[in-house]
Amino acid sequence: MFDLIVGRINNLLWGEGQILIYILLFTGIWFSVRLKLIQIFKFKHMFSLLKGSSQCDKNDISSFQALCTGLSARVGTGNLAGVAVAISLGGSGAIFWMWVIAILGMATGFAESVLGQVYKVRDSQGEFRGGPAYYIQQGIGSRSLAIAFALCLFLGYGFTFSAMQTNTITDALNFAFEIPTFYSGIVITLLAGSIILGGFKAIARFAERVVPVMGIVFVLAAVIITLINVTQVPAMLKDIFLSAFGLQEAGAGAMGAAIKNGIQRGLYSNEAGAGSVPHASASASPIPNHPVTQGYIQMLGVFFDTIVLCSCTAVIILLADVDISGEMEGIRLTQAAMTAHLAQGGVYFVAAAISLFAFTSVVANYAYAESNLHLFKLDNKLGRGIYTLLYLSMMMWGASATLKEVWDLADIALGLMTVVNVIAIILLTPTILNVTADYNRQRAQGIEPEFNAKNVLVQGKTEQGIWH
Repeated sequence: MFDLIVGRINNLLWGEGQILIYILLFTGIWFSVRLKLIQIFKFKHMFSLLKGSSQCDKNDISSFQALCTGLSARVGTGNLAGVAVAISLGGSGAIFWMWVIAILGMATGFAESVLGQVYKVRDSQGEFRGGPAYYIQQGIGSRSLAIAFALCLFLGYGFTFSAMQTNTITDALNFAFEIPTFYSGIVITLLAGSIILGGFKAIARFAERVVPVMGIVFVLAAVIITLINVTQVPAMLKDIFLSAFGLQEAGAGAMGAAIKNGIQRGLYSNEAGAGSVPHASASASPIPNHPVTQGYIQMLGVFFDTIVLCSCTAVIILLADVDISGEMEGIRLTQAAMTAHLAQGGVYFVAAAISLFAFTSVVANYAYAESNLHLFKLDNKLGRGIYTLLYLSMMMWGASATLKEVWDLADIALGLMTVVNVIAIILLTPTILNVTADYNRQRAQGIEPEFNAKNVLVQGKTEQGIWH
């Protein structure tokens, strides 16, 4: 019965109904147009803000730490297992549609991250907290919709996603080293617990140290594999584009599968529009001290996650001489591809990469859901203690669950979150445009942008004392 209900909702959101695919394409196009292709025309400025992004007061979280926390959650099974699933079910053309949703998603990611900053609050410990539940409650004035989003978030990032990430790690370690999933599950849960008990700041510091290193190592591995197989690259690119538009022998059916799986796994990987990243965005004290600064920084996260890292996985799989079947092989397909390139060392490399990628996601996912405890006045020792215990318990369950169970629950949680968040950010478009115009106006005047909510027309109300 439970499987039947989950299956029907997922079919409506992702399957025959494809509601989310249309919603996300519309949202990406909407913000790309309304923000005048900000992801393309302000691409250089986006990178220039990285220079001062690691500066902040020692008691606060820097823009760079917030970016790395966002990347910690983004860079996970979606980059390795998710890309493999997209290719095995949608063919090589799925990668093209991953790129499309990423470029459009950069504008969506900018919009929701700006809102995360505008409507952020201080919790009982004096730390910044925010996210869709907060901008829904304060910007739109709907407490019920805010609670609906928070509950979806707890179902997804609070519980299901941690189980899924743990499942992927234990499966990879079992395949590579024959380590029983139960024992590796215990170790992963204990390691995660030792970090998350330190709170959001400890998670941000962990992300800042680990994410850049693991990203660089993975990109280097993909570059080396590409150079070794450079003669095959033109044929690979041709295959991606032909497959994306159904110009192969399989025709239009293949094109439909490529679009569906590319967009679904692209969203799952970069999370643009899902409403997750605004939690990381809201935690930062950006320099210049303006919400748009963090919007640009978090927009970079979508670019790095999908255009860079997912493409690396795709290249590794498509340049390998392996059978890409229609089965949901997940991480096993990526490991088989790496083995084709690096012999047995490939299995170990992917096992190490997925373990680190997924582990950072587990840690960041905890922080996202924990940010919403303040909404229910549960940001105290008892509330955090109960939530932490439930979170770690779900990790242990995930270690031995079946892949399909976990993916289905993850899809439904992400889908429901996305629907609520997209409604909210579209309704709050005037605020996004006004805040962005304020930033651009100050830059045009040659002054360092600083946000003052009294000088900008903002929907609803912002927390007193945050923005003057």
